[in-house]
Amino acid sequence: GILRVHSDSRNQQVRRVLLITLVLNLVVAAGKIVIGLMTGALAITADGLHSVIDSSGNIVGMIAMRVASQPPDDDHPYGHARYETLAALAIGTMLLLTAWEIIQGALERLSGGEPPQITPLAFGVMIATLVINVGVNRYQVRQGRRLESQILLADAANTGADVFVTLSVLASMVLVVAFGWHWADVAAALLVTILIGRAALKILRQTGRVLVDTAPYKPEELAEQVLEVPAVENVLRARSRGSADAAYIDIDVQVAPEMTAGQTAAIGEAIRSHLQQHLSGIQEIEIHFAPDSAREQNYALAARAQADALALTTHEVVVSDSPRGKMLEMHVEVPPGQTLAVAHQKVSQLERAVKEALPDIADVITHIEPALDDTTNPVRDTGVITQSARITALVRQVLGREYPDLDWHHFNVYPLQEGFGVSMHVTLPPQMTVEAAHRVAENTEMLLRVNVPLVERVTIHTEPPEYVDERLPG
Repeated sequence: GILRVHSDSRNQQVRRVLLITLVLNLVVAAGKIVIGLMTGALAITADGLHSVIDSSGNIVGMIAMRVASQPPDDDHPYGHARYETLAALAIGTMLLLTAWEIIQGALERLSGGEPPQITPLAFGVMIATLVINVGVNRYQVRQGRRLESQILLADAANTGADVFVTLSVLASMVLVVAFGWHWADVAAALLVTILIGRAALKILRQTGRVLVDTAPYKPEELAEQVLEVPAVENVLRARSRGSADAAYIDIDVQVAPEMTAGQTAAIGEAIRSHLQQHLSGIQEIEIHFAPDSAREQNYALAARAQADALALTTHEVVVSDSPRGKMLEMHVEVPPGQTLAVAHQKVSQLERAVKEALPDIADVITHIEPALDDTTNPVRDTGVITQSARITALVRQVLGREYPDLDWHHFNVYPLQEGFGVSMHVTLPPQMTVEAAHRVAENTEMLLRVNVPLVERVTIHTEPPEYVDERLPG
């Protein structure tokens, strides 16, 4: 089975954030380019081109998010989340292209050209764009962490570079106006190149790790979490790939060789639930089970596994030693309406299967009994309630006489195919061993079957005193 936790609502929220930042980036870019062309300031124009690249990155990001939100298909069985990574890669590449354009402009200015003409309007526009960039950066970082979006965090790093770029441009403008240092414009442009290149390399490094399947989680971390599930004997292999917000996890675990398909399915769901609770950003979890061949044989589990394979239900599986070797006894439930001949044939087949699977077992002794279901209760009639009350009273009387010092509660009497079943709880001393408690339950079962008419099944739940306060009335 596979666990999918990537939601469409997350992608919609990411697209909404990208749309808001797109509009703001376009406003910033337009202001910078216009002022840059009016003043001839290379740094301002370069900063404006950088903002245009930001806008292009938002457009690429929104397109990628729309594709990434599509469900898996035959051509993309693991979904389309990699398109988000490709979009982040495109943003990093565009940053590098921007840096190259600025370097070319700086080289042209150094070889000769008109000095910039800085005006008060230029200062006003640059300060306004600085405020917008700071607000956009904080907004993207906050939303990117909340949504665990790689593309939002990448774009936030880009916008963060914008803040330092704008500060350097403002500083160069002050130097040009105050001291006539026209070379400060070129220096600021080169500083922009360094900052942009640094942000681009960080983005490319992060996306590269995803594209080459660098594990988002360490194997030791995954194994430690999986081993907290009680039924897991050992973790043979734990690996992961993808990104922190879309991780694919493969787990190979060792379990008892007698485990049935139903039991391993339950263990698998427990592992998935545990990982989902303790790790974030999981897209899928695949679990493979392997038998622990070195583990000591569990005869009861092995016998139940053979019964499950034949669609038979068993209980009270007991293994004991006899002069001929180990002997296995079990109760086998078959449909109530099945003939004895057919039932015996199925149970004989089970006995042979158990002996083949467990060579140490010398004898297999089975007891055939009708399976209970909710659709067949022929004793249900108008007298069932009255009869149940009589049986409950008689059970209480017998237990009060034989075990006057024990606290019996949670009585329940229910109709069976032939007769009634009785279940109850009993409070025993907490220091009593499980073996001794089991003997009390067995003796009580025999006592009630002998002394109470119509009782065919007795189920007794033993518990220490601390659980008494939680019991139901009865």
